[in-house]
Amino acid sequence: MDSKITKGISKLLSYILRHSPETIKLKLDENGWADVNELIVKFDLYELKLDFELLNYIVENNDKNRFAFNEDKTRIRANQGHSIPVELNLNETEPLEYLYHGTVEKFLSDIKTQGLQKMSRQHVHLSADQETATKVGGRRGKPVILTINCGAMHKAGYKFYLSANNVWLTDVVPAEYIEF
Repeated sequence: MDSKITKGISKLLSYILRHSPETIKLKLDENGWADVNELIVKFDLYELKLDFELLNYIVENNDKNRFAFNEDKTRIRANQGHSIPVELNLNETEPLEYLYHGTVEKFLSDIKTQGLQKMSRQHVHLSADQETATKVGGRRGKPVILTINCGAMHKAGYKFYLSANNVWLTDVVPAEYIEF
């Protein structure tokens, strides 16, 4: 399949399922699930070509595993990263002792005073490895990798969740738990 087409549709699908389903008048349930047939029809109404074969290819081959089907592949949702209210029903999970967050230098001053905030998203995103954090931070410029003492945070009562695509999630990371 043409990688430019699949990448473009994947980005649009991510935008729709994580931030703006109303863009194509798509309805998500309270858990972020959309009906696959409705999604395909809505794409077609806006002259965006999508069929089940392409959708399945995107879900199975997305490098960040951003999407998931239900068991019978009749529903689809984004695994995490929503700016709209959805309940992903994630279980609280004890984190690794240290996790990582990729950012860029222009945000460091605010992070040093305010810690990491979820901003418009439902959670702060953390990575299990520096390589992934570097990719995330590199989307906005030269990446700066922060080390988060999640073991200490967890002992202090902060909650952590692990998404279906292995992104660690928490509500906030106070500055005292960040190694700059």
